[in-house]
Amino acid sequence: MARSIVPNLADRLRTAQEARQAQVQRAQAAAASPEAAKRREERQAVGAARNFRIAARKAEEQARREQQAAAEAEALRIEQEVLAAKELERARWEAAERETQAAKELERTRREATEEARREAILAARRAGRKAKKRRGG
Repeated sequence: MARSIVPNLADRLRTAQEARQAQVQRAQAAAASPEAAKRREERQAVGAARNFRIAARKAEEQARREQQAAAEAEALRIEQEVLAAKELERARWEAAERETQAAKELERTRREATEEARREAILAARRAGRKAKKRRGG
């Protein structure tokens, strides 16, 4: 009685095997049909187009990064040139300032020497006058 209610194990295994075999045959028949081949080709074309778009985006992004890096390098080069030009201008200004100061110092020294020579000449004249007065008996 239990046998009629529950099919035996061999029957269950055979039924499962037949179901699998039928499923494999349906899949093979579907794969062999021209419509299935067309759908596979369309899926592959869609995938290839997606991969192409992804590669194009990556290439654009890489080109943009390279362009940005080149622009940053150019900006840095220009900034360094500007700083070098400013430094050169500052050095020239400082040299001109030192030259001006040296010229002023030289002129001041020359004036002081001239003034000193004039004073010495006056003193020498006074001394000479005193000596002459002493000689005259003055």
